[in-house]
Amino acid sequence: MRRTAHGLAVAALAAAALTIAGCGGGSNNAGPTISIDKPKVFSLEDFTPSGPVKPGKQTKVSFTIQQPDGKPLTRYKHGAGPHTGIHLIIVRDDLAGIIHDHPPVGADGKVTQAVTFPAPGRYRVVVDAYPDISPSLRNFQLFHPITVSGPAPRVVLPPFKAVQTVNGYRFAMQGKPALKAIQAGFLKIDVTDPKGKPAHFTPYFGALAHAIFFRQGSLDYFHTHVCAPAAQGCTAVLGGAKVTGTSTPGVLRVGVLVPVPGTWRLFLQTEVAGNVITVPYTLKVGA
Repeated sequence: MRRTAHGLAVAALAAAALTIAGCGGGSNNAGPTISIDKPKVFSLEDFTPSGPVKPGKQTKVSFTIQQPDGKPLTRYKHGAGPHTGIHLIIVRDDLAGIIHDHPPVGADGKVTQAVTFPAPGRYRVVVDAYPDISPSLRNFQLFHPITVSGPAPRVVLPPFKAVQTVNGYRFAMQGKPALKAIQAGFLKIDVTDPKGKPAHFTPYFGALAHAIFFRQGSLDYFHTHVCAPAAQGCTAVLGGAKVTGTSTPGVLRVGVLVPVPGTWRLFLQTEVAGNVITVPYTLKVGA
């Protein structure tokens, strides 16, 4: 999903706020003053937990998205595809792993999800929302930190590794990626089951595979999907570029479209035989 979508929405709202409030200069002359209101934007309200939490213990993460008009956001897109509702994605700042959920939204707009953090450290919560509002807004992201108490292990990001085996499933990326920022690219990955046969992917949160990208250091975020043939609403957009992942049995063609160059961590998630598998890749993205 597109980090820039939120930036565009905020910029437009900020411009509108300035137009309403007006702009002026100051002087030493006595007279009326003009105040400029803060830009009105979407925001996370009543976020919990409000302090450090314990590792390995179930924690309730909850919040409401407040709209620019001050009202809670209660209407979200829905349907068979992955671009619906709220994607709640939590990543540790060393990119050691992620938590990925699509939590339910209450009638009052409140979102609640039980989360168990595996280890101490600082985490970034990404709330990737698909609102059903007018004027139409594709999606936007909001962020919040969570600290998990205890001495945090430091994980050194490993180099790119084309072939990985997770839970007996072999993921073999074909060729060495040559990726560029803001340019659509593809990663072809062959997947075989523990018997060496092509894996058969089943829908997971509306897609056959999720490609979740975080940039090392800044934790910039992007998210694309691999969908079944003829599936609707699976295209990822960034500026004027678009990308749509595709799949056949045993093959994932993962679309890549990230906003800036750097070292990125791809968490590829897919479901096979009732098991959700997460495969991490370290990718270099050029300018």
